[in-house]
Amino acid sequence: MFSETHIIFFTLKTLIDRIRHTITLSPEAERHIYTIAKEQVIPKGEIIISPDKKSRKVYFVMDGCLRSYCIGKDGKEHTLQFAVQNWWIGDFIAVYNNEPHTLTVEAVTKSIVIEFNSKDLDEIFIPFPEFEPFQRKNLELHVVSLHKRILNQLQLTAQERYELFLQQYPDIEQYTPNYHIASYLGITQQSLSRIRAERLKKK
Repeated sequence: MFSETHIIFFTLKTLIDRIRHTITLSPEAERHIYTIAKEQVIPKGEIIISPDKKSRKVYFVMDGCLRSYCIGKDGKEHTLQFAVQNWWIGDFIAVYNNEPHTLTVEAVTKSIVIEFNSKDLDEIFIPFPEFEPFQRKNLELHVVSLHKRILNQLQLTAQERYELFLQQYPDIEQYTPNYHIASYLGITQQSLSRIRAERLKKK
């Protein structure tokens, strides 16, 4: 998805530039971000959040793809989210309720992320209240995305959910196993194969 030579271009400055599109950052606020953020390169397949452990870590994706999932009582994986460039990912229920994680977050591809402690993000408003609009916007986008996902699962057919998935993640099939996609859509791999075959016939 990206080469080693490109890693140097995906720095924390990219996130700061994105924040600047929403709010005006003082030099002091910018320096503060550097003190609470940690850049990481996550190898493909590495798990960065595990069930039954406690942490307040959340991640902003600079490049690559991560996913969060849970394990049902039947032992099957249920993918809740794919996070690609400029998306946040974490076990937000565990973080904000101060509970052990129930989700697993893993790197689907080799990825570059910015790691934050959510406590640091929560307290950033005290010295720098200008961050409030940026954080509020992120929360709004997250809530809207979650509600849309719930409604789509309830109202759309499997075929319609697959078409929407391709619109949201146009290149993801190149590097994501079929069972990840099927678990995200709430269908079996056999159903996914059938939907793809029918889609090809229509072309």
